[in-house]
Amino acid sequence: MTEIVNLRTQRKRAKRLKAEQEAAANRLVHGRSKAERKFDRAQSARAVTCLDQHRIITGARK
Repeated sequence: MTEIVNLRTQRKRAKRLKAEQEAAANRLVHGRSKAERKFDRAQSARAVTCLDQHRIITGARK
């Protein structure tokens, strides 16, 4: 005999699977998480600040 299948749960399962596949594709497209972007911005700002602190200014030229 065949197994009885609830169509509503099958539709929900298919919808969840499709959503997960789209999410995986979006993760590949959009790349990094917000925390990673924030960390990179902070690290870049820190590097610029450190570089500016070591800059030698010799007279004002215009």
